[in-house]
Amino acid sequence: MKKIVLIISIFILILITSWVKNSTKKIEDEIFGLNENIRSLKVELSDVLLEYNYLRSPDKLLQYQSQYFENDLIQMDITKIKKITEKNNKLIITNFTKKLENNE
Repeated sequence: MKKIVLIISIFILILITSWVKNSTKKIEDEIFGLNENIRSLKVELSDVLLEYNYLRSPDKLLQYQSQYFENDLIQMDITKIKKITEKNNKLIITNFTKKLENNE
């Protein structure tokens, strides 16, 4: 009788151990996936922060212009900028910005 109880308890322990191992493996896989997502988001965040810190205002851009480009750059009204597209081997020139229309 003692042998049967011992064999059953060992068998149950083996089953519980394998179940715990499988559960922890699934959790480790989920953690790895989340860490990969976090890593890519950190890279994107650092890029956005870099862009924000260096280009956060027109004044900053004007400062960089005078510092690095001297008089090579000029200010331009955005409404005067045109967009050139090609359609059916023809060049189409349109305004770069869309005009807002109020339907009131």
